[in-house]
Amino acid sequence: MKIALFGGSFDPIHSEHVRLVRAAQEALALDKVFVIPSFRAPHKQFGAVATGEERFEMCKIALAELNYAEASDYELKKGGTSYTYLTCRAFRARFPGAELFFLVGADMLENFFHWRNPGEILKNATLVACGRGGVEAAPLHEAFRARFHTDFLELPFMGERVSSQAVRLALAFSRPAPALSPAVVQYIEEKGLYRYPAIPAALALEKEERREHSFRVAEMAVARARSAGIPDEKALLAAALHDCGKYVPLSSPLLGGFSLPDFVPAPVVHQYTGAYLAEHEFHINDGEILDAIRYHASGREDMTPLGKLIYLADLLEESRAFAGVEELRALFWRDLDECLLAALEHQLAYLKSQKKPVYPLTERAYLWLKRSM
Repeated sequence: MKIALFGGSFDPIHSEHVRLVRAAQEALALDKVFVIPSFRAPHKQFGAVATGEERFEMCKIALAELNYAEASDYELKKGGTSYTYLTCRAFRARFPGAELFFLVGADMLENFFHWRNPGEILKNATLVACGRGGVEAAPLHEAFRARFHTDFLELPFMGERVSSQAVRLALAFSRPAPALSPAVVQYIEEKGLYRYPAIPAALALEKEERREHSFRVAEMAVARARSAGIPDEKALLAAALHDCGKYVPLSSPLLGGFSLPDFVPAPVVHQYTGAYLAEHEFHINDGEILDAIRYHASGREDMTPLGKLIYLADLLEESRAFAGVEELRALFWRDLDECLLAALEHQLAYLKSQKKPVYPLTERAYLWLKRSM
């Protein structure tokens, strides 16, 4: 009997997950594929957005037409950190005579060397890898053999670069998610998963081109958030709402009770109105998110990691075009503090060259960061 195990958060399961299951079954003549949502993935600092039960149900729905595939709640019932070596050990005990395989994409294969007890995984199962998003598994054969004195199998399959994170972002912005099956989309809609009432309400206050900008800022912020120790949800909400005050005049009834600080230049007024609207109109009560919105255009001293992230994502999202933007984007993915220092320096130089007023908060932010670094 040939059995493959396929683990992951599946938050949510999407078309590329299912395509990999199909490709593995065809290439290896598998009798069974178990798709196993993790309780808590060891490589992720923050937990899944959907509950274990919801992710398990979505897996069952997505696999319903594959009679050889089955969603397994083994790791969900076990709880704790979901280590692959323990899962492989458990399935080996359950199927002692089976030929056991464990499926990974090339992106995960690169990290396999750093997994917990990789030798234990290989003792119980054969690793099977496929290409993903143009990244091939083939270049890792030599290093794999040198480290483990065995090899992995390579599927003749190249998956598209689709991420569950990108799917969640699209859903949060009420955009189509073609990577999901209609049945999974229906389940998500019935359960209200990956939706935040504040986001469509805030975007309704913006012009179309500004909504596109907010989406690009959210894309960039969410993609960088976890590596900066920031939960996806905070990055998403701060980015989606950061410009919600852009087109709301101070005379608007929505700003009843709002008080603008003294001597605020016109280009940064919207950061203050945006934070007020986020709190009072859209019921955001997380102080860190509100702070990131409140200073996203000016910066300030003692910026939080989230504040730095939103300031930079707003400045550097993919449609921005100014001298030096590519160098700043490269820094963004390497070191947020270095990027922020360079960005503030760039902004101050630009404002002074254009003989535009420099908001004191921006200059203080630059001097604070320069001292602290």
